[in-house]
Amino acid sequence: MPLTTPTVFIVDDDPSVRESLEALVEYAGWRCETFETAHEFLSTPPAAGPSCLLLDVGLPDLNGLELQQRIGAIRSDMPIIFITGNGDIPVTVKAMKAGAVEFLVKPLSQEALLTAMRSALDRSQEQRELDAADAILKTRYKTLTPREREVMALVSAGMLNKQVGLQLGITEITVKAHRGRVMQKMHARSLADLVTMTWSLNLSPTERQGDDEQQF
Repeated sequence: MPLTTPTVFIVDDDPSVRESLEALVEYAGWRCETFETAHEFLSTPPAAGPSCLLLDVGLPDLNGLELQQRIGAIRSDMPIIFITGNGDIPVTVKAMKAGAVEFLVKPLSQEALLTAMRSALDRSQEQRELDAADAILKTRYKTLTPREREVMALVSAGMLNKQVGLQLGITEITVKAHRGRVMQKMHARSLADLVTMTWSLNLSPTERQGDDEQQF
């Protein structure tokens, strides 16, 4: 993936807090975007590269936990670091259970903040790489014919070519041909590779295409 300067988003209704956090983020060499409310943040597009969110719990519109719920599914590659003026244990537990990577209490330690942000941005980069690899895998899988998908699922389940042929009602030679094309299209270097790909795609050994799809 191309190298892009990481972005730290800050959502806090206190101007002085936003300014001090922005200065710290820029000092660390990262891009920074600040917002006073959750709705302002929701209107901005996702970052092009790794990102994390410094999020105040007590916001005037949507609070921090509500915003976390809103963006959990659509920005899974953006870890959240909560900041708060008090150490409310139930709120902390709820935020961490929902996936927050850190919960910091004001006054904020610069060292703790920098450590938390570095960790969150590293985590964001890792998730983006996983998402990119998953997208490539799904694209390759779409190039398989329905029959090749069946062969892939059965072979990955541990069936021998002869067994696959009996299961699908085709010859062993035909199975070998389909298997070879599957390996080529999926860029699998070994059967172990193919099994891993099958698990990543959540394919079941009995997966079938719709009745209206032609078998080859």
